[in-house]
Amino acid sequence: MKRTLVVMITFVVALAAWSNTPAQAAEITILVNQGALSGVRDLAAGYEKATGHKVVIDFVGVAQQEEKIKTDAPGDLVVNFMPAFDEIIQAGKVIGPVVEFARAGNGVAVKAGAPRPDISTVEGFKRAILNAKSIGHSNAGTGPYNTRLFQKLGIYDQIKDKIKIVTGKPVAVAVAEGEVEIGIQQTNVIQPVAGTTYLGSLPPELIEYGHFGVAVRNVSKNETVARDLIKFMTSPEAAALLRKSAMEPPAR
Repeated sequence: MKRTLVVMITFVVALAAWSNTPAQAAEITILVNQGALSGVRDLAAGYEKATGHKVVIDFVGVAQQEEKIKTDAPGDLVVNFMPAFDEIIQAGKVIGPVVEFARAGNGVAVKAGAPRPDISTVEGFKRAILNAKSIGHSNAGTGPYNTRLFQKLGIYDQIKDKIKIVTGKPVAVAVAEGEVEIGIQQTNVIQPVAGTTYLGSLPPELIEYGHFGVAVRNVSKNETVARDLIKFMTSPEAAALLRKSAMEPPAR
């Protein structure tokens, strides 16, 4: 009788230990490009700590992301700019709804050791742009916002010949390498980059936000955990993680 009791206790202990092993935790993959990478990394780490599940971040360029979605490459979630989901939904590549979880505006950087103009006001930013010998920004993500911004300030015609569209690398890298004197890109992408000084985000009156959403992919193998991660990404706890990443939660 005593031996039977020992065996039963041993079995229960072993079963409890097995049920708490990482093998029992789910693994889900989230497909993301540069625009929201910093925020997704911190959100994924927070979710892993809170739940024990593992989040694999599949970080690719925009074109590669489009191809993976189109060809139904494995994965559970996709993160992108909100407008980009229109085509993805139409193609039946996500299981709705699309949930907005973050936003980000543009920030400004100069080469380390260069003068640091005050861009905290509209006039200060305008003066810095007019005085710069060259200006760099991308033509993807929040990059196109800059043309509208310069037009809004009434300076586009004065500076258009100084503008360089940066491709193939972050704008701050072009600043560090001396290709452009001042760079503008999304706050969470333009910093921190070695060899540059981050001057800050645009003045509040000039900020135009890029809005990011997340949705479950049509090929997800674990929709329940994927939706649980979305719930975490939009929770009050997620706000601090997004701000740590130079992004912010959407306005509610």
